[in-house]
Formats: sequence, C-alpha cells, structure tokens
Amino acid sequence: MNKTALVTGAAGGIGSAAARFFAREGYNVVINYRHSKDAAKALEAEICAGGGRALVFQADVAIEAQVAAMFARCAAEFGGVDVLVNNAGIAQQKLFTDITQADFDEMFAVSVKGCFNCCQKALPYMVHQKKGKIINISSVWGVCGASCEVHYSAAKAAVIGLTKALAKEVAPSSIQVNCITPGIIATAMNASFGFETLESLISETPLGRIGTPEDVAEIILFLASEKADFITGQVIGVDGGFH
Repeated sequence: MNKTALVTGAAGGIGSAAARFFAREGYNVVINYRHSKDAAKALEAEICAGGGRALVFQADVAIEAQVAAMFARCAAEFGGVDVLVNNAGIAQQKLFTDITQADFDEMFAVSVKGCFNCCQKALPYMVHQKKGKIINISSVWGVCGASCEVHYSAAKAAVIGLTKALAKEVAPSSIQVNCITPGIIATAMNASFGFETLESLISETPLGRIGTPEDVAEIILFLASEKADFITGQVIGVDGGFH
C-alpha cells in the first residue's frame, strides 16, 4: 500500500514543490491549505493528471478542531499519515516596536501551535505503526535571527526547539523528527523583499543565488525516505551557505 504524506501550507512555494515530489515517488498526497483554494485544487488536478493520488483539505492548522477533522479524513481515505511536513507559515516585516499583540499571537499560532497540533494528531497512527517521519520547516532566521522580523525569528526558533525535544520523545517508536531551515527561497512569501534587499541577501549567500522551492523539497523527500532512518533531531540548513 502506498504511503501517505500530508503537507501543510501546500498550495504554493516549498509546500507545492514537496507535494509534487511526493506524488512523483508514488505517495498519496494530502494538500492542506488555509486560503489558497484555487492553487490547491490546481495542484490536486496536476497530480491526478500525472497518475498520482491527491486529496485537498482546507484547515487552519492553528485551530485544533480543524486539524483533527483533517487527520480523521486522512485516516478514512488512506489509513493514516506516514509523513507529516509542517510547512504552513506566515511572514511579516515590522520594527520590533510596531509589532502588535495580534501580530505576535498570529505568528506563533500558525508556526508553532500549528506544528504542535499537527504533530499531536499524526503521532497516534505513527506510534501504532512503529514508524513515521515528521519534517518541520523552520527558517535560517530561526537560527541566526533577522532584524525587523523578531516575532518571525522567535517563532521559527521555537519550531527548532519543538523538533529537538519531540525527536527524543518519539525515537523509541522509531519515528524520526527533523527540521529544515531554508535560507532565501524564491517564494511568494519572500516576494515582499525589495530589489536592494534581495541583492544584499544574495551577496551574503556564498553560493551567490536565491534558492528554489525544489532545493528544499529534495531534502524533504530525502528525510521522508528510509535512507534517513538514522537521522533524527537534526536541523538541516538549505541556505546556500548563508549560515
């Protein structure tokens, strides 16, 4: 029976690239989105047209009841989730003194609570199966921090901490939990950077270019594979040497 991969925030960027890669490898793919219905449905159609199997599910990962419904649907359709990719996130550039309580709460709700909610719902099946893969998408800013993105950097650092602790807790069940910290990637989320900012970031990247969603998806696919069965609790940078 084919394995099932659930990718949160899969309607574009890194998430959609990962979904395509999983479909290419024969996985059942669950495409989660919050707002981008048209993009999610288009991705589903693309995967199915290529002979793959995909399921689209709208859910706000910060809301436990919606996450529970999504995993219940996965269980009904595919038996459970073998690979969870916690990719959903938001970005915002603001001076620290301008960040509101609402800004801070939403940032942590999506990036940290969303990751927490999905891990909690995925683990019972994985523990029962005595195997599973959880791949959390953080950011290079979660490692080194970014000016004018304090709440984003802090939330992504929290994802790293969650990854390391959870990896130790579920290792006896042969479940691997790892984290990827992308650098500057060509996604809609980073489209708000101005030309001068992007040029500066590229100049600080030893490999001298912006990364692609596919650069990150390749590592996601590797960590989901049996080749990575002895890798857990790790933070893997895909950043062109930025950090």
